[in-house]
Amino acid sequence: MSATRRDWAFLLCLGMIWGAAFMATTVAAREFTPLTIAGVRLALGAAMLLGVMRATGRRLPGFATAEQRGFWLAAAAVAFLANAMPFTSLAWAQRHIPSGLAGVLMATVPLFVLPLAHVFVPGDRITPRKVAGFGLGFCGVLVLIGPAAFAAPDPAGSDSPVALAIGACLLTALGYASGSIVSKRAPQLGLLPFAAAALMIAAIMVLPLAFLLEDPLAAEASPEGLAALVYLGIAPTALATVMLLQVIRSAGPGFLSNVNYQVPIWAVLFGWAVLGETPSPRLAVAAVLILAGLGLAQNLIGLRRGAVPRG
Repeated sequence: MSATRRDWAFLLCLGMIWGAAFMATTVAAREFTPLTIAGVRLALGAAMLLGVMRATGRRLPGFATAEQRGFWLAAAAVAFLANAMPFTSLAWAQRHIPSGLAGVLMATVPLFVLPLAHVFVPGDRITPRKVAGFGLGFCGVLVLIGPAAFAAPDPAGSDSPVALAIGACLLTALGYASGSIVSKRAPQLGLLPFAAAALMIAAIMVLPLAFLLEDPLAAEASPEGLAALVYLGIAPTALATVMLLQVIRSAGPGFLSNVNYQVPIWAVLFGWAVLGETPSPRLAVAAVLILAGLGLAQNLIGLRRGAVPRG
């Protein structure tokens, strides 16, 4: 498949949308609690995708056949691994670390895919090139969690260790990677129905917990906080899904994997330009190492299967 100008435009937009999601999460996390952010984001995203399906005459599958039941089982797994858990942990983490740092950490998603694909995807074996790419990217992670990272200032002003927030980001990346493996092995009954089903189930998982453990209705949100929350539900969760499906259909999933190089850069730029974050030299070195590791393994690991570092 050859990429068109529209494909390149969509690819650039996807990088910006997902990169800006880290900035929006930081803004929303100043006024909303993590489960509330995740629940509202998932509910808005699910509503939009279900609306797109209705407008295009598509329906979610039933439960009559083994394939359909497998679809829903896989959708539930992806709902937890790639939506409910990551959105919540990332919203909590960004109360304590800069958005640019979170964006760079999400570039580790394809590196997590590497060992998972080796175990769970038949025929996708680790090679010396993949090991070298994983090792280089892992060195970038070690740079981020070194002594200086542990001593980094906490944007929330609390005593919560920054290292724990970095760990939450890595857990988010592992969730995205695990979700991509489950998606790869799920019954192929349509990408849009699968994405809509996963978001719907994730919203059902998170929203009751938000009302049980937090008090979403008590938040006194500013226009900026509400705008950030709405943006998270509409742009990186729903709109980006429709765009990436179009890119995959037109130019192929291999072309879409190029977005992995953009997202960390946009995350750092938005954090600097909008939030006034100052990237540290340690962050720059780590980003170079992680992206170099990603580039080394790019040709062979499971990025073409949809392992993209969403925000």
